[in-house]
Amino acid sequence: MQTDSNKFFNAKTVFFTSLGCSKNLVDSQVMLGYMGLDGFVVTPEANEAEVIVVNTCSFIDASKRESVETILDLADFKNPDVGNCKALVVSGCMAQRYSQQLEEELPEVDLIIGTGEYNKITMLLKAFEDRTLEKKSFVEIPKFIHTEYDPRLNTSPFYTAWLKISEGCNRNCTFCIIPKLRGKLRSRTVESLVKEAENLASTGVRELNLISQDLSDYGVDLDENNNLFQLLTGLETVSGVDWVRLFYFYPDELTDEVIEKMATSDKVCKYLDMPVQHFSDAVLKRMNRKITGEKIHERISKLRERIPGIVLRTSIIVGFPGETEEDFELLLEGIKKAKFNHLGIFRYSDEEGTPAFKLQPKVPQDVIDERFDILFETQKEIVRELNSEFLGKKIKVLIEGEHEETELLIQGRHEGQAPDIDGKVIINDLSDRDVKIGDLVEVEITEVLDYDLVGKLV
Repeated sequence: MQTDSNKFFNAKTVFFTSLGCSKNLVDSQVMLGYMGLDGFVVTPEANEAEVIVVNTCSFIDASKRESVETILDLADFKNPDVGNCKALVVSGCMAQRYSQQLEEELPEVDLIIGTGEYNKITMLLKAFEDRTLEKKSFVEIPKFIHTEYDPRLNTSPFYTAWLKISEGCNRNCTFCIIPKLRGKLRSRTVESLVKEAENLASTGVRELNLISQDLSDYGVDLDENNNLFQLLTGLETVSGVDWVRLFYFYPDELTDEVIEKMATSDKVCKYLDMPVQHFSDAVLKRMNRKITGEKIHERISKLRERIPGIVLRTSIIVGFPGETEEDFELLLEGIKKAKFNHLGIFRYSDEEGTPAFKLQPKVPQDVIDERFDILFETQKEIVRELNSEFLGKKIKVLIEGEHEETELLIQGRHEGQAPDIDGKVIINDLSDRDVKIGDLVEVEITEVLDYDLVGKLV
């Protein structure tokens, strides 16, 4: 396939871009781990890299556009006058979903690696270098999931890491393409995850964020000794880890023993990411969600009753096909009643290959935008109200470094603020104390901004 003698990797440098979610980021880190074992060195400058990898997302239209634009931008570095790229690799969800189109429409791409083949990246690069590849695309039904034995380069700040506990999803929501891109649920064992957590802790990680496509289904494909309760119990034993945070836990599977573990554990954060998507029963049914709006509220009440002060994050979709004005009012009232601390609002967009693509009637885009704005402003008021409850309180904060706008301030997060997606705690009075990145310190909250808190060291 290759004939140019300049295609050999001499410096073995790689530039990596990971798009989309934290689950995709973990895949990127495993790929970097394998490449590191093979002698590749990461460079922050794309023009220096012999290999450029774009780990893509294709969850919604905006992410597909970003993926294509990124690929095209980085393809420029294959021009010897601009860069040194000898292999442009596209991996991840877009590679899995559109491999044929990528081959046809982006001839600049040299390798296309699906979501179940990313552990083969060094083997494929060697075959590419040796000119023994007979095709560009390596996309199969996803079956692989990494374990503690796979190399991984944690590219997050040293004190935090994402721990992917399972891959794939059995839920089949009508709006979601993920099961087709990631395959059926595949859980890792508790033993494997505790071992990886110990490996991460030995490098300085003190915050673990548990992720998967569906945390609530974790372990249903394994035996009774591998479930979320057992996993949390195992992670509590890992020395050096202070916070364990849960993401993507569906409300219909929330068990009493997991709630009890969150309520009584010193390490499991009083934080839960619980995607509800809507509060209208009619819309939830069309989404193929196995729960009602009333049941969601019951779960939230139970959580708040047993775990006072728990921080709840959720995601919702506005403008789902058939969403009437009455449905939207139920959504709006549900948001007002639930009072989530963090809310991700997604405008519905048609995705080919999903059942929702064929659902009618579609909600006009201007109506979706109007409803989005109403929800956004409503949530802004809710957050301000909830954050005001922190005034005067002393809370533990994980230090992340200088504020991005000024070196006179430092910033961090409390246990109810996840990395990258939630707010910050801004510290404006250091009291002449020497504070380092990764420290856990006590901060007294003195001011509330829209989404951030301001405080001083105690």
